[in-house]
Amino acid sequence: MIKFSASSSLERYLAIRSVLLTTLLLGLSGVIFYQLAIPPWNIAVLLGLIGLACSIVLSQIYRRIMSTYNRGLLHIEAMRVEDYNQYAKCDFNQGCAAAFHQQLKQLSEHLAEQKSRYDQHAFLVYQLIDQLNIPILVFNQKNKLSYANGAFSALYAQPWQMFRNASPKLLNLTKRDNKWQLNKNSQQWQISQSEFIDDGQTHQLLVFTNVESVKRESQQTAWQQIIRVMSHEIRNSLTPVSSLAESLATRSGSERDQKALALIHERCHHLQDFVSRYSSLSQQFSLEPKQINTTQLQERLSGLFNTQQLEINSQCQWIWADQTFIEQVLINLIKNSVEANSDHIQLLIRQSGQHNEITITDNGHGFANLDNLFVPLFSTKSQGQGIGLNFCRNIIEQHHGSITLENNKEAGVTVTIKLPSSAPKEQSR
Repeated sequence: MIKFSASSSLERYLAIRSVLLTTLLLGLSGVIFYQLAIPPWNIAVLLGLIGLACSIVLSQIYRRIMSTYNRGLLHIEAMRVEDYNQYAKCDFNQGCAAAFHQQLKQLSEHLAEQKSRYDQHAFLVYQLIDQLNIPILVFNQKNKLSYANGAFSALYAQPWQMFRNASPKLLNLTKRDNKWQLNKNSQQWQISQSEFIDDGQTHQLLVFTNVESVKRESQQTAWQQIIRVMSHEIRNSLTPVSSLAESLATRSGSERDQKALALIHERCHHLQDFVSRYSSLSQQFSLEPKQINTTQLQERLSGLFNTQQLEINSQCQWIWADQTFIEQVLINLIKNSVEANSDHIQLLIRQSGQHNEITITDNGHGFANLDNLFVPLFSTKSQGQGIGLNFCRNIIEQHHGSITLENNKEAGVTVTIKLPSSAPKEQSR
């Protein structure tokens, strides 16, 4: 039994078998021609013609077999580069070769369908990232910034396109113990990370959560719950007391008793009004933001305050806000400056990146404690009720903006309000 060793390649296998077959055929033909007593010269010519014919036929068979595999390889290469529109044409309609190419075609169609579905999912992911109002950064396989959403400007005060292909180091980001950290304002932002694959490459997704904002929302929710309970209990108690005092006052013949009961009735109404005002801390206002002309806003504020005390400088023509509420916020803040014995208050409105920035700077006595300014019921004024600043922050944050207060180095306070320069995407849809 003849045992052939395994060939290193199909090409070598076919070549060796072709040579063996041709040699065997020429040998048998030579023996037959010799038995027929054909002259040696004629035998040589005939064997040459037979060898040529065998070479031509076997060469065509070889090329056709290899063509089937080469086309299959081209098809596989096209699938590898995610080109699913190319198909290999098989030279055979039936058999193993035809089945092989049919399987390749079905695999290509299946991968094309999966890629289309994946592209749709990736598109939805990027759309979702755009709609979120928290900073989200995407780094590609080369660890370069490839995408970010609009909230990127909250971190770097510029559109993310200005930092396209930037390295984490340029963005003040470092990775230690498989955790990302922001070197500036690191206590304010917590970074969550995950990975996803897009276009065959692994991308890193960094989600930034404002820890202070989450903490403040938790505190605000707690205060809102307390205020709702207090308001409910106080109103339930005041209503019968007020009604009873009014009823007794109409029946009493004593002037002294009538005055006392009238005072009780008055204080009940005052306390009810007090509770109603505090309920605004938990109220979600119905805002109607629009483009407001800053010149008209300047005229209205100037009409309410002493123009020698208040200086207004507007460097942009329009701001996006609810006119009624933004005016009330500015009035509250300017009034606070006046009550802090400021003799010069400067209000500046300007464009800062994708935001409108409003700053109010005074030269009053400032704040002794900046930590509790936005805490409900806390006030540094003897007659204060602790509503104004919390109300202002509530309004600004419902505009998707931010408000900060800081003492000046010499005297007074600077209040900075940042508002989107246009409608947020979730409002504009």
